[in-house]
Amino acid sequence: MTMFKWWDVLPDDGRQQWALDPLTDVGPLSFGMSPDEVSEALSHVTAESQRCTRSRSAQETVYRVEVGTYQEFGLKLYYQQQRLAGVVVDALRGPQVFADGTALVGRAPSVLEQWVLDRADGRESGRGLSYMAAGVPVSESLGVVIDVQRAGDHLLTRPVFVPSEAMDDLPHFLPASAWSRC
Repeated sequence: MTMFKWWDVLPDDGRQQWALDPLTDVGPLSFGMSPDEVSEALSHVTAESQRCTRSRSAQETVYRVEVGTYQEFGLKLYYQQQRLAGVVVDALRGPQVFADGTALVGRAPSVLEQWVLDRADGRESGRGLSYMAAGVPVSESLGVVIDVQRAGDHLLTRPVFVPSEAMDDLPHFLPASAWSRC
């Protein structure tokens, strides 16, 4: 019997390499982009098309995009009022995102949490490390939740990137489906 390779982690050299511009850009994606602008930006890095979940209220005549998924590329995108409001990078196969030269995707959560804590200690801005429910660390200055994802018997970082306006009520800024259930 052949074992399914469900938990295989793509090595960093097999991933797209993206830079984080805190609270503004994640690689080629900028917060505030429309779903069409996101599709255009990602067409240069993956052949996969964005699969969208759409909805509309009874009073609306036009459907709006709420979630965009690039399953194979390892991205889940959240929209608010047709504008990019959250980027979730899959720990197993998503692009590698760097902040200050440090890789944020697919890492040991405790190591990345310590890096964020050390980074926050060296800053005077007052925006350092905080925690969501269940002790999930948040770098307020980077606009990243250090969420986790299972990889076999291990947990790896599955960062959730958000814009500055998310910091006012982070747990409720994105739908519950944005946060892991590990």
